Amino acid sequence: MSIDRFIIKKLDNCHEEQTRLNLVKLFKLRIQKAEKEEYKNHRIS
Repeated sequence: MSIDRFIIKKLDNCHEEQTRLNLVKLFKLRIQKAEKEEYKNHRIS
């Protein structure tokens, strides 16, 4: 299972507010990292 799917699954099942906020922050960081990589790869091509 990919880390992204793991985070989404945990978000679905998690009811503790602080844990949910931390999972959302982690997911946002992963999205930002992927966007930077995509931009970097697009500039090189």
